[in-house]
Parts: sequence; C-alpha cells; structure tokens
Amino acid sequence: MTVGVALNAADADNQIDATVDLAREASAAGLRSAWFGQTFGADSPQLAAIVGREVPGLQVGTSAIPVFGRHPLIVSSQAQTAQAATHGRYHLGLALGTKLLTEAGFGIPFERPVARLREFLTALRQLTETGTADFHGELLTAAPPMSARVPGAGSGVPLLVAAMGPQALKASGELADGILPYLAGPRALAEHIVPAVTAAAEAAGRPAPRVVALVHGVVTDDADSVRETAAEQLAFYERIPSYARVIGLSGATRAADVAVIGDEKAVAAEVRRYRDAGATEVVFSGTEIAGEAARRRTWALLGELAG
Repeated sequence: MTVGVALNAADADNQIDATVDLAREASAAGLRSAWFGQTFGADSPQLAAIVGREVPGLQVGTSAIPVFGRHPLIVSSQAQTAQAATHGRYHLGLALGTKLLTEAGFGIPFERPVARLREFLTALRQLTETGTADFHGELLTAAPPMSARVPGAGSGVPLLVAAMGPQALKASGELADGILPYLAGPRALAEHIVPAVTAAAEAAGRPAPRVVALVHGVVTDDADSVRETAAEQLAFYERIPSYARVIGLSGATRAADVAVIGDEKAVAAEVRRYRDAGATEVVFSGTEIAGEAARRRTWALLGELAG
C-alpha cells in the first residue's frame, strides 16, 4: 500500500511555486504521491504536470475533475499532456460533482449524473488509449475528425472516480481503474464500497480496482481542539447527500468524526485500518489544518508508513 498527500497552496502568493515547494518536501519526506483538487481555481492536470516535471519520481494525480462542465475531448487532452510531461506518473480522477456547485457555477442542470459519468468514462477511455473515439451517446458525443493523441503519453491514463454511491461504484467498477472515496471510514469501505466496486469489476471482466482512500487527517497532541476546527471546515459535506450517506455508513454523524486526528500511534493505527478495509492507497488531505509544525510532523509519519 502506498501513502500520499493532497497539496493545498491556494492561499499562497503564487500557488504554483508554493505547490512545487510542497511537493519537493513531500517527496523528501518519503511520500509516494501528491494529489490536487479541482474547483474553480487552478487547473489540476496542469498543476500535476508541472509538479511531476519538477519533482521526478513523485506520482501525481487529480482528485477530482467534475464531469459536468467538461467534455471528454478536453479532459483527454489535459490528461495526456500531463501523462507525457510526467513520463507516465499521472493519475486522472473524475467526480460527479454536486448540484450546488454545478448549477451555481456553470449554470447547467445537474441531471442524470451517473449516466453522464458512464458516457464520459467510455469516451475518455477510447481517447486516452487510442487517440481517437467514435462515441455517440445520449448526453455526449466524442468523434474528433483528426487525431486526439498526445505523443509521449503512452497507451492510456489511469482513470479513477470519486465514487461512493451504489450506481457510481457499479459504473466505476465496470469502466474505470479504481475509485477515490473521501470521508469514507474503514467501516464504510469494508462493508459497502470495496465489495460493490470489486464485484462490478469482476462481473465486467476487469482487474481488481484500485481503492485510493482520501483521508482528512493530521498528527497532533491537541486532538479535541483540532477536531472542532475540522468540524467547522468539513460541515459543508454534511449537506451533500452522497457524503452524508457515507459518513453514516462509517458509523459517524459528523464529517469530522471520520477525520483521522491524533498522535503518531493513533494515526498509524487508523492507516492500518484503512489498509485492512481494502484501501490499496491512502492519501491524506487537510494536513495543514493545525499549522506548519503539525503538517511536517504528519508528513514525517506518513513517509515512514509509505516506506
């Protein structure tokens, strides 16, 4: 099992420079991968490509690009470019997104998200693996009249989905290479998420899926205070039905209850629980929540666990 970290330098004077510096620090600490979120700011595949060029050996990934407001041809171009730039170290994460951000941000209806995900994955797989596509679906068309191949990108890009609901997990098992669940504790992984995506992959004749568990957490001696700060920062997710559901399946009532917060012994034990629940990789996010000293302390532990 590998261990990585999500990098967040959105408050820096220059987000790109600061992210590269953080990535170098993460690699020096022994972490295996760096992941970048996608909202309305920095372009995450481009950021991953830059980091991958600047920090050789570090795996880089996007977690995750919403399928609403994008087109498979554009995302394929971004992903292949990042893959060529990093010489095969880029991992593309997709997401359904949310009704609030989709409709408020793009002004488009958040309708039939799983159907859109299926069509998006089908077209994107053709594009990244062959450099072309002839896909005509109900919601999407991808049939470029000229090559969509990026020389140097190889024969594909790993496709992962931030899937946690039954239908999204089924689609991901059938059409993607793995999943990126967030705020899903070990109980939800072991009892619901991993069995569902694995069964779907087996039924489709695909290899066992990767399960990249994104965990909000930090090493600290002031766990109670930090957890209350996390409760404020993560409360947004409790209003999103898919997250509320998986938080409940994890045996929790608040998003912060699923966060991994404590000293080195407690955090290491939780990482082992995720592994035992079926996670093939663990990626920590929110490690900056308790300040720089706690972040560095967290990365030092995660680097040891990655080794």
